[in-house]
Amino acid sequence: MADQVAPSSTDTTDTNVTARPAGSVPEVPEVQEVQVDSPNVIRVSDSDNPKAKWYVVHTYSGHENKVAETLKQRAETLGLTDKIIAVLIPTQEKIQIKRGQRKTVQTKIFPGYMLVQVELTDDAWLAVRTTQGVTGFVGVGNKPTQLPKHEIEAIKKYMTQAAPQYKAEFTEGEAVKITDGPFNDFLGTVSNINEEKGAVEVLVSIFGRETPVELDFLQVQKVGE
Repeated sequence: MADQVAPSSTDTTDTNVTARPAGSVPEVPEVQEVQVDSPNVIRVSDSDNPKAKWYVVHTYSGHENKVAETLKQRAETLGLTDKIIAVLIPTQEKIQIKRGQRKTVQTKIFPGYMLVQVELTDDAWLAVRTTQGVTGFVGVGNKPTQLPKHEIEAIKKYMTQAAPQYKAEFTEGEAVKITDGPFNDFLGTVSNINEEKGAVEVLVSIFGRETPVELDFLQVQKVGE
């Protein structure tokens, strides 16, 4: 995705922040398992905090939503809802075509990352950093990097683009079977994928020569399915 916005324009190095900020901090309770309904945004506080800024936090990939909900629970338990305001998990709607079936799915733009709006006090930093599933803030050295406002706005805008894109289940060089059209039951090899159009170019052997044929995602399937 060529125009994808990176989490930070200054530095995207994953840094496990090990230096603990000075100051008195409350004891962190043991984390409990939670169930999550895959939200894009989790509001921790009902009000805004002008001192709260957005930071990128690295998490275990595939567990972003669970980590976000756990952080919300911890903020409530520790009385930090005035410091930890919200968690954003950037996603984008795409049309997935698999085994001839079309469905709309939410795909993560930055797998393994979530954005946290927080006033980075000692106790709020510790609550975020020690949440189960969090591996560290993204930053330079031991200082988390604050995201500029224009990057947050760009990410939110990218999430709400009007036309859903197609999510390909194929890879270039993969063997596929054509399931519809004049070349039904032909076997071929994927030579190009166009997610924007939901189309795939397949090399099919015709008269002993490989001929490129453009097909809709619905017209092909992986060999063996």
